[in-house]
Amino acid sequence: MADSFRDAVVGLLAEHTNVSRSEISAKIEVPSDDLLGDYAFPCFFLAKELKKSPVAIATETASRVNDALASAKEGIIERAHAAGPYINFFVNKAGLAATVLAAVEKEKGGYGGSKNGKIIMVEYFHANTHKAVHIGHVRNICLGESLCRILEFSGNKIVRVNYQGDIGPHVAKCIWGIQNLNLGAPPAINRLRWLGNVYVQANTAVEGNEKLEADVKQLLLRIYAGDKELNQLWKETRQWCLEEFDEMYKDFGVKHDEFYFESEVEFEARKISQQLLKEGIAQESDGAIIMDLKPYKLGVFILLTRDGTALYSSKDIALARKKMSKYSLDRSIHVVGREQELHFKQLFKTLSLMGEKERQFAEKSHHLIYGLVMLPTGKMSSRAGSVVFYDDLRSGLIELATEEVKKRHADWEEKKVADAAKKIAFAALKFGMINRDNDRELVFDWEQAVKLEGETGPYLQYAYARICSVFRKYGKVLPGKIKYSGMTTSAAEVNVIKFVKIFPDIVAVAAEQLKPALLSRYLLDLAQSFNNFYNDCQILGAEPDVRDARLLLCAAVKQVLENGLRLLAIDVLDEM
Repeated sequence: MADSFRDAVVGLLAEHTNVSRSEISAKIEVPSDDLLGDYAFPCFFLAKELKKSPVAIATETASRVNDALASAKEGIIERAHAAGPYINFFVNKAGLAATVLAAVEKEKGGYGGSKNGKIIMVEYFHANTHKAVHIGHVRNICLGESLCRILEFSGNKIVRVNYQGDIGPHVAKCIWGIQNLNLGAPPAINRLRWLGNVYVQANTAVEGNEKLEADVKQLLLRIYAGDKELNQLWKETRQWCLEEFDEMYKDFGVKHDEFYFESEVEFEARKISQQLLKEGIAQESDGAIIMDLKPYKLGVFILLTRDGTALYSSKDIALARKKMSKYSLDRSIHVVGREQELHFKQLFKTLSLMGEKERQFAEKSHHLIYGLVMLPTGKMSSRAGSVVFYDDLRSGLIELATEEVKKRHADWEEKKVADAAKKIAFAALKFGMINRDNDRELVFDWEQAVKLEGETGPYLQYAYARICSVFRKYGKVLPGKIKYSGMTTSAAEVNVIKFVKIFPDIVAVAAEQLKPALLSRYLLDLAQSFNNFYNDCQILGAEPDVRDARLLLCAAVKQVLENGLRLLAIDVLDEM
């Protein structure tokens, strides 16, 4: 939504100063306190040119602006006020309400969106097969999907991709464990969790035992070589994992456009490494092929081991070429944990040294870092098995949410309770994973996350449900034409209107900075602002014109909450 109020301020200042519209627009501020106005313009930079104090400039300019406003009689800017070196502008609140609420009513589900037209690839989730999915993977998928939705809502075409480790030492250990640890037949369900347990036990048995480590390495080489029996077992167990991943994608509302696998780029990674060595871009060191990046203060990037095994490094190079061959991207974003920060710096530098196309691709690439997920009890480790697994997390949250729903709605049918509980549980989970800057560590307390108060996803769902309750009590259709004059008496009311107004700006900044947490923070502030309005202002008991205008405001908040929660992949509820 275009900011006509800001534009009006810019126009007034351009008319009554010698400053260009672009420079004025760049310097306009929004005061933190509503009592100081809706917009502010600092006059410090004019002092040298006009040879006057900023205070005098502000006073004289405000006076000229007010004279112009008085002669115009009606306008969307009510008045200007000099406050020291600043000129503060106050907008016409009825005009503000009319403009903002009309925009929401017109655009509905599209309110807050824009059109950028770029093609952006977002690579996220990439859980390895043959390992159980844990709470750390959950932060990745929540962050990745929310980012995709925000960028998509901002007018970009998004290519969702998933790159998974389906081959390598962890797979070899798991298969070795199946063959050697006498763990019995796999279960009919939850086989991904079973494989994860096999991996943990195999890792414990093998670690530090040179003979067993050598056996696992040979087993891996046999898989790479196409051993018929091992490949059959590898493919069967791999499929178990992929099928359970599919169920998880449904839980999170995720649909990837491309699935890439390490096994698909293994051969090409070896080929590229040999070619880089031949071209003198890479070097040989103790039989391995490396990129010496020490001149760039990035250490050594090992591409191939001395036995010819491709590592993550060379596989990622092959993956980049695979992407480049199919897509013409404006940007490529990798949602990967902080522990891989050096890896991506080395990868992007290596690509930039390989050729012009690779250099351009590296420049378009970005590693979106996210911090570890911690529990109140401390750090987790998949190697040691000290993790919270996704299936336990899911069932635990749904159980807690079910208890809360039943406390409030003893009369609800089981299906309605189950549907609501699942939506509340996933709101708690998703919001809990997003509502913190992605580059910071996160402590996830799942009992706190399902509460209907505090900074939680269910709190936002409850704010939405409260508005739905207002409309159920009203029981009528809003009239087509509504007067806005009754919407200027309450500071709480005006505050909500201003929050609704800035939603498009928040979405734009979240997209630009790749920070879904900015949106989650905004939604909490919007909900709190609405709750203050709900408590301070009569709605259904107000005079008809005021009632109708306030109902329209409720409808606008309801729409913005729905739009914002959709961008976080969170479902709304009409009742809670």
